Amino acid sequence: MKAKTITEKTNLHPRNLDRFGYNFEELIQKSPELKPFVSTNKHNPDASEETIDFSNPDAVKSLNKALLLSHYDIQNWDIPKNYLCPPIPGRADYIHYIADLLASGNNGIIPEGETVQGLDIGVGANCIYPIIGNSAYGWSFVGTDIDLKAIENCSAIIEENPKLIDAISLQQQTESRFIFKNIITPEDKFTFTICNPPFHASQDEATKSTVRKINNLESRSATSKVTKPVLNFGGHNAELWCEGGELGFVTQMIYESAKYPMQCLWFTTLVSKKENLSSLYKTLNKVSAVEIKTIDMAQGQKTSRIVAWTFLSAAQQKAWKFE
Repeated sequence: MKAKTITEKTNLHPRNLDRFGYNFEELIQKSPELKPFVSTNKHNPDASEETIDFSNPDAVKSLNKALLLSHYDIQNWDIPKNYLCPPIPGRADYIHYIADLLASGNNGIIPEGETVQGLDIGVGANCIYPIIGNSAYGWSFVGTDIDLKAIENCSAIIEENPKLIDAISLQQQTESRFIFKNIITPEDKFTFTICNPPFHASQDEATKSTVRKINNLESRSATSKVTKPVLNFGGHNAELWCEGGELGFVTQMIYESAKYPMQCLWFTTLVSKKENLSSLYKTLNKVSAVEIKTIDMAQGQKTSRIVAWTFLSAAQQKAWKFE
């Protein structure tokens, strides 16, 4: 029997718990329901590497349940059918890069504890960013979403995990055209905002992208190409697309952020389309952002980046109280 080889995923953040791949033996011990989905990589029968079929939504969900239980001690995590089931390592990377960003203005020390408060725009039904941020660094979060069902599911996850009750609060955004309005009140102060914006401009564009993604995952022959999507990572309409797509959403976010310049240390968002960056930088300059940072991230074959901006001067950033 071949010894298992461990390949370090050097594209993941150094503190990412999945940097050395998935330990399926451990994960199955924690969550036996994962076992039926695990097999040797069928595209490389000589390899001893175990994997799951990432085009199977049930397999992806079972892997997430096992990772959340194993890494973060999250019990009974679940999401409704057709809601976004995000890849955990990528979400964890965003949190770790935020930690580095905060440390850069805090003498290299990552600020920890509940006084570090994040605002998750579009928390979805999965509640992943608040879960990881709280588990890794003890941060507290406000999670917002326009979808009441998503908020209710997050609430159910929190109730199943009492340690999250005081750490995560939820708020529905009742006006879908706004992002921060109705959410940030005059007395609020957030250390950072976090967002994985909908990046398609229409339902049709989202569907075509999902079909492409699954065909890439499956490496199917030309005769067995998928033409209708099976949502492996799921995705409700509001999670996948909005009018104007990623560029429209993030542009709106930037304009709104300028109305709360002193109430947040760092505004941040994922930007998956590199071609959107130049337009976003122009908008950030237009609203007089004091500092703009772009942090590259890569997971698997996908390259993405975090764009972060602040309206605080260097002195104001240094004076920001994390306690």
